[in-house]
Amino acid sequence: MIVRRFLDDDGELAQHLVQQLNIPLDWPDGAGLNTGQVASIASAAACDASYNQAANGHLADLFAVLPLPGTPEGGEFWSAMEEAGGEAALYIDPGNMGGPSFDRLVGENGAGIADRVLSFLAKLDNQQRDAVTKVIGDALARDTLVAGGRYLGQLWLRDAEITAWHVLLARRRLHQTEDDRKRFLEAWGNA
Repeated sequence: MIVRRFLDDDGELAQHLVQQLNIPLDWPDGAGLNTGQVASIASAAACDASYNQAANGHLADLFAVLPLPGTPEGGEFWSAMEEAGGEAALYIDPGNMGGPSFDRLVGENGAGIADRVLSFLAKLDNQQRDAVTKVIGDALARDTLVAGGRYLGQLWLRDAEITAWHVLLARRRLHQTEDDRKRFLEAWGNA
């Protein structure tokens, strides 16, 4: 978790709360959390939850730009994906993943789709990856002015791969992340 540990009454978020919400720095008077403490909590929550939700949402958005299952165009697209990607394509086939998988992904920050995307990409050989790139790129090229469907397919695959990795990385528990960071800082500090 990356949090500005030095948030205080003069912190940027605390000042934002004061200016935008008209909350005094010592709010509430006498007891409870003050504005600086609320800012610290908000900052910590934004780092963990928002990053994870954004990565999951982006992964769902990547699939949303592909031809939709259950449509004639989608049927052709997913058939071409299976032909291009072989058995690896079954990892991301709509019939195997199902709609509830994406509902869970967006609503619960699950990593199931990310795992499937990375498994799909790991199973592709170079020839299959090139063929999948072309299938995805051709589908994306219909809705854009950017020349070269293959290039769009490359961008989609790279983005999906990195986003899936971000989802899996963001799923790690806070104590694991903090322990890893402490060991990293200590090892590099002693190097």
